[in-house]
Amino acid sequence: MQRRKLGTQGLEVSALGLGTMGMTGVAGMPEMYGSTDDAEGIATIHRALELGIDFFDTAEVYGPRSNEELVRRALDGRSEHVILATKFGFKFTPDDKIAGVDGRPENVRRALDGCLQRLGVDCIDLWYQHRRDFDVPIEDTVGAMAEQVRAGKVKYLGLSEMGAETIRRAHAVHPISAVQNEYSIWERNIEEPTADGKPGVLATCRELGIGTVPYSPLGRGFLTGGVPDPATLPASDYRRHDPRFSAEHYPRNLRLLEAVKSVAHKHRAQPAQIALAWLLHRGDDIVPIPGTKRRAYLDVNAGAAAIRLDAQDMRALDDVGAASGDRYTPRSLAWIER
Repeated sequence: MQRRKLGTQGLEVSALGLGTMGMTGVAGMPEMYGSTDDAEGIATIHRALELGIDFFDTAEVYGPRSNEELVRRALDGRSEHVILATKFGFKFTPDDKIAGVDGRPENVRRALDGCLQRLGVDCIDLWYQHRRDFDVPIEDTVGAMAEQVRAGKVKYLGLSEMGAETIRRAHAVHPISAVQNEYSIWERNIEEPTADGKPGVLATCRELGIGTVPYSPLGRGFLTGGVPDPATLPASDYRRHDPRFSAEHYPRNLRLLEAVKSVAHKHRAQPAQIALAWLLHRGDDIVPIPGTKRRAYLDVNAGAAAIRLDAQDMRALDDVGAASGDRYTPRSLAWIER
């Protein structure tokens, strides 16, 4: 597995990471992508290590909290050989559902103590603010995060789903090494300039020397070609409520998948491998973190690192255009800054 640098502060990771969210689901949605199996999740993390993947992504909201504990069990005795990334920033109801966001400095400190304990480490490699709290100046939140770096509890800082101007303001307080965004063939918002014509998220990150970490690089499974008609999915499956999987938009989005399948056929590859290879070819400052909870899918995803797309392939994938439908429900979109 090749390696890449995130940011200019010294953080180096495998070219592909592993998102672990699906192994536990998120707060209020424990089976958002089907049933979970801790043993298979742990085996998948072990397989990732065998494949040379050392960049693991979790979060306080996954589970909630139980995902970090699962990662700790999987990496027992091996954590010093991996790069652990986790995120904070949500607040929860008494029955552990998402109640909103919280970027107050006091929550920064509270959240970190919990992350360290659950992961069983003394220092987090990469720590993200998961979503912006619009009631708290970003300078206050990142200032409190920077305190944890100075205290030796965190090595590198990151942000997730924040706008270009917020990234600039945060980076002025303390260097940001990585910005996590949804980014894939069917979600390319970070490439676009701001409403007033200024550089967008991706361009701003590149200007400031910040790495980009795409989550959901396979379109929540859509770009694998293995997601059945959404109407047949269990009621608990997140995609039953995803606008892009709705009866209106799902048929329209099949054209994107056909373009991916066409390139995959040329390379004798799987659609998922082409979707990930497309991201890897967008720049060496990009490290996708496809999420899976099964070893078989992990093996497929890891094969993307060996695929070489030519200019014709990239044009064919670039030209498919935007996906049909919003990428989130209105509630979730309210927590994303664009």
